[in-house]
Amino acid sequence: MTAVLGPRRYVPLGAGMAAVVCSAALVYVSADSPQWGDSGSVALVGTFAIAILVGEWFQLSGSRVRGSAPIATAAALGFVFTAELPGDRVVSYGSVFVLAVTGVAMTVAALTRHLTGRPVNVAETVGRFISVAVAALLYRVIHLGQVGGEPVRDDGLEPWRAAVLMLAIAVIGLLADAFVTSTARALLRAAWWQTLKDELRSSFAISVALAVTGVLIALAVPPLGAPAVPLFLSPLVLTLFAFRRYVSIRATYLQSIRTLARLTDAAGYTPAGHSERVAATAVAVGRELGLPERELLDLEYAALLHDIGQVALVEPIPGGATVLAAPADQRRIGEDTLAIVRETGVLDDVARILEHQATPYRQLRELGEEIPLTSRIIKVVNAYEDLTGGSRSRRARDTAVERIYLGLGYEYDPHVVDALLRFLGTAEPPA
Repeated sequence: MTAVLGPRRYVPLGAGMAAVVCSAALVYVSADSPQWGDSGSVALVGTFAIAILVGEWFQLSGSRVRGSAPIATAAALGFVFTAELPGDRVVSYGSVFVLAVTGVAMTVAALTRHLTGRPVNVAETVGRFISVAVAALLYRVIHLGQVGGEPVRDDGLEPWRAAVLMLAIAVIGLLADAFVTSTARALLRAAWWQTLKDELRSSFAISVALAVTGVLIALAVPPLGAPAVPLFLSPLVLTLFAFRRYVSIRATYLQSIRTLARLTDAAGYTPAGHSERVAATAVAVGRELGLPERELLDLEYAALLHDIGQVALVEPIPGGATVLAAPADQRRIGEDTLAIVRETGVLDDVARILEHQATPYRQLRELGEEIPLTSRIIKVVNAYEDLTGGSRSRRARDTAVERIYLGLGYEYDPHVVDALLRFLGTAEPPA
């Protein structure tokens, strides 16, 4: 049976093809393209182009993991910084040609991924290209003074000084990538500064590795030629396989926690899907409040396991609604949940969140007790889910919010409730 593609499916395809055609035309007519009789430059350009293309195909990606293409980024930075060939010759192409080749390789890889059903993040791809463009501007145009296709001049720096300069420029380029990507993500979130900090924190180690690799490639091309590119990219290839193994293990770990969380559903202690709904809503509220990714992951684990202590009850709570149970029963369920989680021996941060999930907000406001924000989020979201019974009707939502407002400032953190309302699309509590 032939699949029918709607008009929207053609938009990224048409945009990708247009980008390829325009970039290829730019390469062809570029005034600073290499002389095709210069076999050394042509071989080097081909090697860099293939490395960028392959690197864009084999990306690092995963749940809650910032997508990146380390092989492609390191190769592109090496392409920018390489100005000499073996035999004391200089490359016969300029910065515009470097960016054109890089753009073609990235576009072809993105288009191919799209056609084969693989995910393509336009913001991340654009961010990587901008990092290369910034590096080319600072190094080739400003530092080396290269204009058009004229040969680059010798900057007269000692090798170690040149390496430090290239490393600094690479870091600036990668910071531009983080800025662009975090800005794009902040369009979906209010906390732009927190998003930028998350980007810098999560990409720091890999960015240093990419910057160093790009510089090493540029320093190794003069004595080794084109083979220097795959030689110095090989450690990143090994890192790619190790990272994919890590993502697979983490996905299995999360799936194990989800399976454990479904125990209360299967035993009839909570409505079907309760823990997963609490986890999804809690993570959304955490994003509204600007929590970093590391805390969001712990929050998701804690929300999935927040009711596991109900399995110790002799009689289930009607509807599994702990918010309707007596305070003593809530504390007992919380203690049983905490005991079960601590038995794992690997969820200490999650246990700390669950330790305070039933603590009233007034103990923070009046007594100064330390209650993690993540615990306050679970308390509010769990109350909302208990009061709605999983229903998404307007009436159920309004009733639940009314009940929560009765305990505002006493049981529930007003800032968390406001974040929940923003997520639900409700600006004001119902009258």
